[in-house]
Amino acid sequence: MLARLRELPHEVRQYLLVTGNYWAFTLTDGALRMLVVLHFHSLGYSALDIALLFLFYEAFGVVTNLVGGWLGARLGLNRTMNAGLAMQLVALGMLLVPEPMLTVVWVMIAQALSGIAKDLNKMSAKSAIKVLVPKGQQAAESQSALYRWVALLTGSKNALKGLGFFLGGAALSLIGFQGTVLAMWLMLAVVLVLSLRKLSPSLGQSKASHKPAFREMFSTSRAVNVLSAARMCLFAARDVWFVVALPVYLAEVHGWNFWTVGILMATWVIGYGGVQTQAPHVTGPIARRLSGDAGVRWMTVLLAGVLALLPALMASMSLDAQQGGDSSAAILLGLAPLEWLIIGLLVFGVIFAVNSSWHSYLIVRFARSEGVSMDVGFYYMANAMGRLLGTLLSGWLYQAYGLEACLWWSAALVAASAVMAIALPSDTQHASTQETSAN
Repeated sequence: MLARLRELPHEVRQYLLVTGNYWAFTLTDGALRMLVVLHFHSLGYSALDIALLFLFYEAFGVVTNLVGGWLGARLGLNRTMNAGLAMQLVALGMLLVPEPMLTVVWVMIAQALSGIAKDLNKMSAKSAIKVLVPKGQQAAESQSALYRWVALLTGSKNALKGLGFFLGGAALSLIGFQGTVLAMWLMLAVVLVLSLRKLSPSLGQSKASHKPAFREMFSTSRAVNVLSAARMCLFAARDVWFVVALPVYLAEVHGWNFWTVGILMATWVIGYGGVQTQAPHVTGPIARRLSGDAGVRWMTVLLAGVLALLPALMASMSLDAQQGGDSSAAILLGLAPLEWLIIGLLVFGVIFAVNSSWHSYLIVRFARSEGVSMDVGFYYMANAMGRLLGTLLSGWLYQAYGLEACLWWSAALVAASAVMAIALPSDTQHASTQETSAN
């Protein structure tokens, strides 16, 4: 096994190291999110209180992606990735204090460090793909190799995040909050040691002749800016009902226990990740029908438009049991509102996964080859802003108006993402802009 790994090209070995690093981090990140939601809900925290625990996690992610991309270009992706691992160890260590010390402020600070760590790690991993994919393959028709590498990394990461959701809920029931946090700390410490020893020191570092200035953090590319705005709305649309509202709704209204909530959330994210890995096969036939100079633009609009219909359909069925009474959906095909919600959740996951994977490919495609981490960092800054907006709305809307309002907001945000994507430049326009910038 080890001999076969040594025979692989250097770029492939580095890609496997980056992916393994990212997988391990994601597993702890998913488990930690589920731990915080379920543990603090069991302590009597409201949905809005729980959402506020993630305020710093998402807010610091916005800053981290912006600054982290610049740091990655100057210092190398090796250093930013390992810094993310080290910071997650500090965040987990803060949660190992005695339970009376786990105040809202203390947990928010720990979550802030975890948010910085997560986005340093993610930005580094996704930027590394642009560097590691052989240049000849990047120029191939449809950049299919690049799309497959991005889809594999993104999809497998989300599958492991889903597994983390399940392990977080299960471990909370079996060994408690602190026991679970300690187990994650030990696993991640081993990963950091391996990463420090094996990851190439020069990975993703800009050439000595070009050290990007601080002002270059902000993208001047129309394609990157438009795609970032669309991504922000897309992820706000997911988190506005998935992050806080859904698990609290299932526990509060339907009395689901930690295991059941964890299994559902894990199933959703694992399936979502699995679909992402297959997204190139899903979008390929559609892309061929939309071939042409503006094919990328209309593919992006079409995928978001289809997704926007789903939460609107679920909301129109009055799924929120807190409104009282049965809805028309309750008698349709003999399914109750909760069953329709779960079916809708699973279908949303499939369509959202294709949207997310397509977006992840586009940012790597549109990013500059030199200083790729800055474009990717700027893009994931918008992603983090979307998660922040969605998380806060999820807690506030659910507490004030119920799950149905969260679903209507989700539909509106996805529709906004589709409208923004109309402004994406055609391939010719983008290539012309890149050539002008290079000159």
